[in-house]
Amino acid sequence: MTGRLMLLDTASLYFRAYFGVPDSVKAPDGTPVNAVRGLLDFIDRLVKDHRPEHLVACMDADWRPQWRVDLIPTYKAHRVAEEHEGTPDEEEVPDTLAPQVPVIEDVLDAIGIARVGVAGYEADDVIGTFTARAGGPVDIVTGDRDLYQLVDDERRVRVLYPVKGVGTLQLTDEAALREKYGVDGRGYADLALLRGDPSDGLPGVAGIGEKTAAKLLAEFGDLAGIMAAVDDPRAKLTPSQRKRLTEARPYLAVAPKVVRVADDVPLPDVETALPRAPHDPAELEALTHRWGLGGSLQRLLHTLAE
Repeated sequence: MTGRLMLLDTASLYFRAYFGVPDSVKAPDGTPVNAVRGLLDFIDRLVKDHRPEHLVACMDADWRPQWRVDLIPTYKAHRVAEEHEGTPDEEEVPDTLAPQVPVIEDVLDAIGIARVGVAGYEADDVIGTFTARAGGPVDIVTGDRDLYQLVDDERRVRVLYPVKGVGTLQLTDEAALREKYGVDGRGYADLALLRGDPSDGLPGVAGIGEKTAAKLLAEFGDLAGIMAAVDDPRAKLTPSQRKRLTEARPYLAVAPKVVRVADDVPLPDVETALPRAPHDPAELEALTHRWGLGGSLQRLLHTLAE
């Protein structure tokens, strides 16, 4: 792929659609379809405004991979609704959102928008791998700041972060990251693992907040440089910082693998080109009548046809 590639963090977007569109938006049988309609409106606006040549809806085939949990057991533990032996744990999802997810998948498939999830990996990892393989510019659309780590001006990779719906997007490049966090894309993962993230169950290093983490990275370059400084009595670390980083060694030894997105996911062979016409018109018509997709779907189809 050499044309502009847009990668959707699909769950992040349909969660935002669910909470941003009233649940009074329903199918003919009264089933809420606010997340479905909202996501279609999101995609329509994104295609209109940014004109990607390729589009992939990246999915969480496993939202809490066991290999990450094995390294940090608290990883996303507070979001588990039900544990399953041998299969992915069930994530806590609003009762009226969960039934809409299969509908979203069916509609995307019928339209012909590539939808990719890989067993044992999160959507972030799928996004990371597509980004690593891309030969052209990449727009990552996500409400998850974890993906800031992929921002790379040289490779023309940026994050489009929804501030309000997708009508207002924060275009995040390396300049924006340096201004807000004091790091570039490569340094963001180290910043995140040092400060921790309660929403992902990452403890971080006690006493090392975002500003201190940024200062340490500015001084020593990266996590490896910081840990080398811990072992160097001449390094400019306060006694408290040295003590806390020393105590956090077990966590810091495994956190990079958990926090950094994978870039070697075995992706399936899919057609990523933006569809100009529905892949399965008959199925799409049936879904339209069943779920009352109305203007949201028609607007997207019109935009794709242009």
